[in-house]
Amino acid sequence: MGFLFGRPTNMVDPADALPGRATRSFDLAPLHVVLGTPLEGPWSPGSQVIQLAMGCFWGAERIFWRQPGVVVTTVGYQGGYTPNPTYDEVCTGRTGHAETVRVVYDPRATSAEALLKVFWENHDPTQGMRQGNDVGTAYRSAIHWTTAEQEAAALATRDAFGEVLRAHGFGPITTQIRSAAQAGEFYLAEDYHQGYLHKNPRGYCNHGPNGMTCPVGLTSAE
Repeated sequence: MGFLFGRPTNMVDPADALPGRATRSFDLAPLHVVLGTPLEGPWSPGSQVIQLAMGCFWGAERIFWRQPGVVVTTVGYQGGYTPNPTYDEVCTGRTGHAETVRVVYDPRATSAEALLKVFWENHDPTQGMRQGNDVGTAYRSAIHWTTAEQEAAALATRDAFGEVLRAHGFGPITTQIRSAAQAGEFYLAEDYHQGYLHKNPRGYCNHGPNGMTCPVGLTSAE
């Protein structure tokens, strides 16, 4: 997963994207290996969904399954053109997808703003089509929101954390922010990727605190 220099850093043209397939080409365990909740639902009434990309999805998923109020996390591919892509296809850069974590949460126990604070503080959102040693369009930073509250929180936290980054000498944020509908369908990754760092505790992880704090209480009473 790491040290992937040489992969494309320009988005593939839709006309040149891999064709994919009509249905998923692999089986999935039904429950999250840590949380014990359904990967594909149904989830408890009132649950909300946000999709977050921040580089390699192994470490990103572990960060979010540990957060209070999270119902389930799943890793997959979003933001591209190829239907039902495989991991190997996504790695070529010819599907256009980003490695993405779908976070389902209980808004009575947490908020989009709280989850986005975790998002901003655990990667470098200024690197464009890479995250550290992971280079390519699949490792770009992105927020795909599903509610107006999430959109407002994404924009407010981006602007606030951008000021923090500038104060620490970083460049502008390159994170893509758009609706999940605009990003396109979320395709689940293969079973061995789900809960990967629980299954492989010494596996590759490119995530951790970046040493900066994202302000909260911007759109809600945190």
